[in-house]
Amino acid sequence: MGPLPRTLELFYDVLSPYSWLGFEVLCRYKNIWNISLQLRPTFIAGIMKDSGNQPPALLPRKAQYLRNDVRLLGQHVQVPVQFPKDFFSVILEKGSLSAMRFLTAVSMEHPEMLEKVSRELWMRVWSRDEDITEPQSILAAAEKAGMPSEQARGLLEKISTPKVKNKLKETTEAACKYGAFGLPITVAHLDNQTHVLFGSDRMELLAHLLGEKWMGPVPPATNARL
Repeated sequence: MGPLPRTLELFYDVLSPYSWLGFEVLCRYKNIWNISLQLRPTFIAGIMKDSGNQPPALLPRKAQYLRNDVRLLGQHVQVPVQFPKDFFSVILEKGSLSAMRFLTAVSMEHPEMLEKVSRELWMRVWSRDEDITEPQSILAAAEKAGMPSEQARGLLEKISTPKVKNKLKETTEAACKYGAFGLPITVAHLDNQTHVLFGSDRMELLAHLLGEKWMGPVPPATNARL
């Protein structure tokens, strides 16, 4: 019997394009490395407020860099990321609270669907420039991910319940306790030690910590095209 899988927690918000990049890379490696990947839907606005941080796009030079950086990384990681036309409205006005509450409900009741539904929400906002705030938008993402319509509607009805709200709040607070000031963060639990890695570009370091082989963002054993 081999060693037990090491637990990795990925804290993410679908409003974060870097979260999407890190998510896809870890999903590709979850069956290659000896890991147990735990997806943690988190509310990025809560982390920014708690840490005193601000969205990088608020600084014009950072915004310009961000747009080009995300485009190039998307090509490199083979994720079809495209900036929304009205970026500031999507990020600063509309936000992601309903979407992340829905993903929280999915994680609580149908965790086997969490990866696919998360991906479809990212595809809407960061690839097709579609809404993720209205109920019909969230239902469309869930159904495209393969969730039965009735099941998706049942989960959507629960996003305003204290149980779901508190779970998202607890997950966000857990990320803050790990020291998060943005997303994504990957938390690796190894040999009674906890390592916190920020961003989508620390996967080679993560492989080093795990004692696993890094084969680039698109390992040969996977079909990365989304």
